[in-house]
Amino acid sequence: MKVAIQGIQGSYHHQVATQLYKNVELLECSSFDQLALAVANHEVKTGIMAIGNSIAGSILPNYSLIKDYDLKIIGEYYLNIQHQLMALHGQEIKDIIEVQSHPMALLQCKPFFSKHPNIKLVETDDTAAAALRISEENKRGVAAIASKNAAQLYDLKIINDDIQEVKNNATRFVVLEARGRMNNEANKATINFTASHEPGSLAKILTKLGELRINVSKIQSVPIIEKPFLFSFVADLEFKNLQQFEEAQLEIGILVESIKILGIYKSHTL
Repeated sequence: MKVAIQGIQGSYHHQVATQLYKNVELLECSSFDQLALAVANHEVKTGIMAIGNSIAGSILPNYSLIKDYDLKIIGEYYLNIQHQLMALHGQEIKDIIEVQSHPMALLQCKPFFSKHPNIKLVETDDTAAAALRISEENKRGVAAIASKNAAQLYDLKIINDDIQEVKNNATRFVVLEARGRMNNEANKATINFTASHEPGSLAKILTKLGELRINVSKIQSVPIIEKPFLFSFVADLEFKNLQQFEEAQLEIGILVESIKILGIYKSHTL
């Protein structure tokens, strides 16, 4: 099965792909935009995209990509993230003057580097790609933040392990397809909606969902790009069965200005 991921072999996206699918073939994408386009154009059937982290928060642009490319969330996966600091063999932390990694990884490890002010932090496109470049280019004095799998793949030494700020650090990934599929075991949905600008309009929507015994496990405002300083809302809704969600759709449909279902799927827990 061919799956689009952001990053390369050894990335956290790669870890999720191998845990969800057997004998997976990767389409390695350098950006989330490229990933979304590959799924939308049917270059691959399935894409795996990080959507948020327990430390760094939501990746808001990715919600916009899912909406704009009319993709459907068909599943989710939570991965415990353990960041390792790695470099060429024979080096220690005292030898490192620069660390390269994805911006989210750097953010999640910020407190560690506050103890090493002499180290320059450099943003790159991918955790594993940073590790690969150090290995291929024999970069001494440069380290990467990536997974244990990346260290093994690219023959790097882990000089400090588990350097993330919070040890229970998890990233949520969503599984995407161009067309949704019916899942009778679905108990979660992600919706994108806009509310009127009347006072209390959002409160009415949330109250109605509560009355229907729908749990709003997450709600996030997302900028409407073409309308500066106006926002839509992305919400994750949890329910017992599809009939309950379908009733909720009808009830809140009259309270919102617009609504789009980004996906209906079975939830995953850590």
